[in-house]
Order: sequence, then structure tokens, then C-alpha cells
Amino acid sequence: MDKKTPETVSINERSKDQELERNRSDPTGQRMTTGQGVPVEDTDNSLRLGARGPTLLEDFHLREKIMRFDHERIPERVVHARGSAAHGYFQVYESLAEYTKAKVFQDPSKKTPVFVRFSTVAGSRGSADTVRDVRGFAVKFYTEEGNWDLVGNNIPVFFIQDGIKFPDVVHAAKPEPHHEMPQAATAHDSFWDFVSLVPETAHMIMWTMSDRAIPRSFRMMEGFGVHTFRLVNAQGVSRFVKFHWKPVLGVHSLVWDESQKLAGKDPDFHRRDLWEAIEKGNFPEWELGLQIIEEKDADKLGIELLDATKLVPEELVPVRRVGKLVLNRNPTNFFAETEQVAFCTAHVVPGIDFTDDPLLQARNFSYLDTQLTRLGGPNFTEIPINRPIAPVHNYHQDGFHRQTIDAGRANYFPNSLGGGCPFMAAAEKGGYRHFPEKVAGEKVRQRAESFQDHFSQAGLFYRSMSKPEREHIILALQFELGKVEREEVRKRVVEQVLAKIDAELVTEVAQGLGMDVPTMTAVKGKLDKSPALSMENQKKDSIKTRRIGVLVADGFDAADLQSTKAAIEKAGGELVIISRRLGTVKGSDGQPVKVDKSALTTGSFEYDAVFVPGGKASVSVLKKDGDSVHFIQEAYRHCKAIGVTKEAAELLMAAGVSTPAPGVVVGEAGGQDFPAKFIAAIAQHRHWARHDKDVISG
Repeated sequence: MDKKTPETVSINERSKDQELERNRSDPTGQRMTTGQGVPVEDTDNSLRLGARGPTLLEDFHLREKIMRFDHERIPERVVHARGSAAHGYFQVYESLAEYTKAKVFQDPSKKTPVFVRFSTVAGSRGSADTVRDVRGFAVKFYTEEGNWDLVGNNIPVFFIQDGIKFPDVVHAAKPEPHHEMPQAATAHDSFWDFVSLVPETAHMIMWTMSDRAIPRSFRMMEGFGVHTFRLVNAQGVSRFVKFHWKPVLGVHSLVWDESQKLAGKDPDFHRRDLWEAIEKGNFPEWELGLQIIEEKDADKLGIELLDATKLVPEELVPVRRVGKLVLNRNPTNFFAETEQVAFCTAHVVPGIDFTDDPLLQARNFSYLDTQLTRLGGPNFTEIPINRPIAPVHNYHQDGFHRQTIDAGRANYFPNSLGGGCPFMAAAEKGGYRHFPEKVAGEKVRQRAESFQDHFSQAGLFYRSMSKPEREHIILALQFELGKVEREEVRKRVVEQVLAKIDAELVTEVAQGLGMDVPTMTAVKGKLDKSPALSMENQKKDSIKTRRIGVLVADGFDAADLQSTKAAIEKAGGELVIISRRLGTVKGSDGQPVKVDKSALTTGSFEYDAVFVPGGKASVSVLKKDGDSVHFIQEAYRHCKAIGVTKEAAELLMAAGVSTPAPGVVVGEAGGQDFPAKFIAAIAQHRHWARHDKDVISG
């Protein structure tokens, strides 16, 4: 039998959407049917013997409806259970053929479809979005060579070095087994007991206790591939690479008090933010950055590249921005796409390969293995969201949920009955060939000496933070360890972990816990600081998609609101009108303005800044209203920008806020200076220099 020409596929931004279209079902104008396509006459009443008689077993519609309901839940992910996702595309800026033969990195005119899922690690599906936790950042590229999954986090390092410890760290972080508490939190004995006994966790602890663990939104957090991978070009030359996602909107976080209040007021805060931004056309964007390291230069860095608890400072190896990721479509159905998507670090394409990182090696097995239970068998790759755009032909057979109908009689290789098809693909024809790394050594259960430095980068991270960021880490540790009941665990964390990171850190934490300050035994590396690690050093030049809460009552100055609204929206921000009740509120010109949020359902923690227009009648009501006064106080304590016109300055006085103060802008809304100064204040995100913020109730 002659061999047919192998199938090929042409990729564009809409390729995956078009491929999914055949699985979408729109009920508009259609009759209800059973799963077998039989039209249904009545779905409100069971078939019974007489109007008050027993229900009959022959009611196939009842049995099918209940059976499907009983089984509509699947096991949630062991980790990363709570997630949110979106479709989009990736586009490289210029060909990277010098470094990799992966086709996704060759053609700047091509938009490769992607599906990206963000998540928290520790909590269940029903937990809140804004808890202190690592955030997953997983990207599925639907390339013409097959699917490539870049499965990362918003933190560039991890708790452990070897995947054999993964069950231990997850068990320790999850609710304690005897009473299943606490949910989505590490502030408990078992987690910190583990940390105190496993020193390799030290660096990751600094990140998770920092503001990085409570991002403002998915759209404003970095992503990292965590591990060192390989890029391999067409000539077979390999280079090490670390992957970064840099958010175009900048890197911003919540403060701890905000995150806790949001968990109660809106536990879907991050999920809602992502969905609404895309629906409004404010498409989230990231640039893909690469840290490329020549193999011959790797040892000169003095950093073990196979250790997932280590990063490569950008001061040593700059991040080269090579392309853009854009998310521009929300899922059609949360379960079918966001919940059923299956990622795996082992899903790579020619030109991308692995290193001997022991955590990565274990993940390559674990992610594949977990899908067998969670998604009901080996055919999870045939679920529409997981199905590649690239043609799929192999000798896999049968199993739960098999959808492919294979033609022919040969289900083995080699064969002659099927003409030898499907046949092997040579590397020159696109076949995947692993990089031929030379390896030698004895079979041992031990780690290299280069994996033994657990504290130098933890100290590097802490010392690289700004003063407010360091204060937040200290407070986070005091909170977490303050929840630990066993004194010996607290003592061990302070003496065996924090004392080896930084003197200021261990002193402040120990004193906050009422403990003696232990002897300092810090270990330092080549670099003392890495400015690139601090969020305070990230760019702050835009207010795009920032939400500004506007406090108003009847009689507000309509001109103040109109002029500020025009300036804010021109800069890319959004005003949200807040009043005592929904409906409309009248301005000084007598015209009604729609109220977006009632004071009962919102709080300052849902906004990036606050604006109060003038109008004596409005200001008079607001300054006597406890909720409005609290709104200002809370925003001030959280160091957000506050803009008021001169008349509305009375509300600041009622809230106990004295001016001038950093980030508090007072002026004429219609004046030339006020909008520009207010916008500049919002762009800074926070104004940490408010030394009196703690004397204001919030």
C-alpha cells in the first residue's frame, strides 16, 4: 500500500476556536431531547401510576436526568484546584532559529492559539481567590507540531528540590487530616513543622510571605517556568533557558488586610477581574522573556541550574523579551474548558527539551498520571480543550471515553496489513529527538553538593526588597507563626530557618512572637541585592484598567465628575459610581447618574483609588455617613491614591486624614493640574510614605 502524504496543519490565532466549534452546542430555538436525541415532552413531572401513584421504573428520562446529575462532578485537582482561564494567542517578535527549531518561535507573522489557566495551589475549588498562596500560570500552546505546555507559577522558585518530596510538602500545606482545617492557608502547625525540618524551603518561604503571594490580579502578576529547560536548534546545539512572563500592566499586589476582606466580600475577585477585563476588551497581555545561558557559561554563574529552589538574578543574565501573549476570549463553558484542561510539563515540541532537574523529572510523570483518575482514563487528550490542532495518529486503543474511531485492522507496529502506517517520523521530517546529553555515574539516593546552599538566595530576596516590602514579609511571618500552636515548631522556624537568612528579619519576627532573638548564622552568596526582584522597582507609568471608586450623594458637582471622568478614561482607567443605594443619584445640574455599586455591597479594597467630587449637598451627606468615612480611612490605610476637590476636602477631615499627605491630591477637578496629579498618583499603585496611616482606623 502506498503511503499517503502526512497530514499538515496551518496555524492561526483562531485555529483552536474553529476546532472547538464542532463541539459547541447552542440550544437557541432547539427542542429539549434526551442524551439519545429523543424529544422530551415534560421535564417537570415523573412518569407515575396515576397522579398520586408510585413512580415507574420505565421513566427513562427521569433515570437519565438523575444519573447525569449524580455524576456531573469530577475529582478536583489535588493542587491548583481553584482556577480561571482564557483563550488567546502568542506571537514571537522575531525568529529565534538561532536558539530553537520549535516552530512557535520562527515566524513573527504567525499567531499561535493558547489556553491559559491561572490558579491557587493549596485551596479547594470552593476557596477564595485572594488567599496568600502561590499562583499557577499554565500556558497550553496549540502548535502545528503538537501541544506544548509551559506549566509555571507566579513565583520563580519552589519549596523543594526533588519531586519525591512533593507529596510531603503538599500534605503539610493542605488542611490537617485530623480535622480538615484550615482551608486554603498555610498558617498552621503541620506546614511550619515541615518548613522547620526541610531547610530547602527557605527561599520559597520568603516569596510566599511577600506581597507576590497576594497579587492585585492575574493580569498584574509575573509568570515563571520555574525550571531550567533546554532550547535546541536545527543544528543540534543546546542552550539552557528559563522562561518568564512579564505583565504589560506592571506587577502589583494587594495588601494583606485587603486580601482578607476581599475573601469575604468577593471570593471570586481574581476570577471576576479576568473575565470582565476580557469582556470589556481590555485584553490582558504579557511579554515572554528568556534567560538564555550557554552551557559552557553555566558553571561560571555559581548557581545550580538544576535546583528549583534557585533563580538566576536578572543582573547576571538579563531577560530577553521575545514575544507577546494576549488573552482575548473567555471560555464558552467553565467545566468543559477551564475544569477539564489537562497540563503536563512533559508536553513539549521539537526544539524544547528537559534538563536533569529532579523536580521537573518527577513532574513529567506526576501530571500525566493524575489525569487518569481526575479525567476518567487515558483518553483525556481527546477532550476538546486538550485535543491538539496537529494531526494525531498512533496505536493507542480503547479505554474509557474513547472518541476516535480508528480505521483499518492493524493496531500494532511494525505491520504490513496497514501498509506500515502510521510510520515513524525522522528528526529531519519533524520527529522529536531528545538531546543526546552525555550522562554517567552510580545509582545513588543523594543530592549533589551544589544543592546544599539553602539560605543565600533567601537572604538575597529579602535584602532586595524595599522597606515596606520587608515590613510586609515580617508581618506575614508573625501572622503565620502566630497561628502555630506548638511552641517548639515556632522556635525551630526562627532558630533553624530565619536566623540563617537575615539579622533584621529574625530579630523583628522573634520579637513580634515574644521570643528571644537567636544568634545570627546567615549565609551570603555572590550578590547582596538584586533590584529586579522588588516590585517597587517595576515600571509604574500607566493606569490602564485601574478601577477608581467615586463616592457621591445627591447634589454632587456634576462638572467635577465629568472633567475627572474624561481624564481618567482617556488614560485608560475606569470610574465606578458608589452611593448609599442603587438606582440613580442627581448631580448639581439636576441630571441623574447611574449608580454602579451600593455602599452595602462594596468597599475601598475593591478599587485602586478613590475620587470624591465636590458639591456641598453631597459632601454634607458623605461626611456624616459612617460607611463613606470608613471608605476613605480604609483607602488611606492601604496607601491608595485619593483625589478630592476642595469642597470634598471636608470628607478627609471627617475621616481624620490631614493634608498634605503622599498620594492625596486636593484641587479643582476642572483645573489643569488636578487630573494629571491624580493620574500620576494612581499609577504609583501605593504610597508607602504615609507614616501616620496606622493611627487612622480602617
